[in-house]
Amino acid sequence: MELMFLGTSSGTPTRARNVSGLAVLAGQGKAWYLVDCGEGTQHRLLRTPLSLRQLGAIFITHVHGDHCYGLPGLLASAGLQGRTEPLDIIAPAGIEAWLISTFDLTETHVPFPLRFHATPGLVTGPPWSAAGLSVSATPLAHRVPSYAYRFTEAAARPTLDRARLAADGVARGPAWGALMRGEAVYHQGRVLTPTDYLRFGQPPQCIVVAGDNAEPTLLGQACEGAQVLVHEATYTQAVACGKEHHGHSSAATVARFAASAGLPNLVLTHFSPRYQIAGRPGLTFEALRAEAAAYYNGTLILAADYDRYRLDKAGQLQRVGSEGGSL
Repeated sequence: MELMFLGTSSGTPTRARNVSGLAVLAGQGKAWYLVDCGEGTQHRLLRTPLSLRQLGAIFITHVHGDHCYGLPGLLASAGLQGRTEPLDIIAPAGIEAWLISTFDLTETHVPFPLRFHATPGLVTGPPWSAAGLSVSATPLAHRVPSYAYRFTEAAARPTLDRARLAADGVARGPAWGALMRGEAVYHQGRVLTPTDYLRFGQPPQCIVVAGDNAEPTLLGQACEGAQVLVHEATYTQAVACGKEHHGHSSAATVARFAASAGLPNLVLTHFSPRYQIAGRPGLTFEALRAEAAAYYNGTLILAADYDRYRLDKAGQLQRVGSEGGSL
């Protein structure tokens, strides 16, 4: 699985960072998935190899504008670029009516079907799924309903332990096929059980992407078995004090949760524009990093626009480049 960050600022863009947008490359085939679509997301995409014709689905975490104002333009551009395949939009209440009204008022025709799925359905019902990928949702704590999405790739098919089969005198044939299907086999006077001959590889890869959230502990169940958590760290603790009503997390709050959950990789994003590379004391990205690192010892990443990361087979998140030149 891969992550490509299209926007890592909160509220308003800066010269270096756009508002929220994240591409998730997962599952089978060439499809990719968009989590949030702040204003200007389609401009960010122009500097990446991602195509709107191969966009598999859009997931919106909540209705605040810095997470969804880019949707009408992106969808209109997809139509102008020749997209005809239906597109699933998984979003909280209000997004569907807003988009339909916007297209009606602006007389915009989108030449492909939009299939809306209410996010609460992924909380209480079956996950959304595509080829080799399933996505469930978890409610968060924010000023409006906000959600996290858990992306899970299908587990790799098991393989047969051919050396053991040969040692036990089981020649290639129908018995092998039956064992692969999970069926017990009667062979030369004894029963062969699949668990003795099937070898399972790495656990399925799983990434949790959270929307705005003041209580990371709400993600306890969603993060079980996950290798990566992408979570906002809008403020440092000193700045967050007195802003609890904003419904955001500090770097320390997220880091403490990630450490308690045993997450091997933590990616922080959605930074207040007050933080800069060389800002005033306490208002730098290094201050955010240092605060998180005081509580969390795993792989800690502060996301930047266009950065691309790949989750390897060992469950470690590795940077594989910056599509548009990291700013």
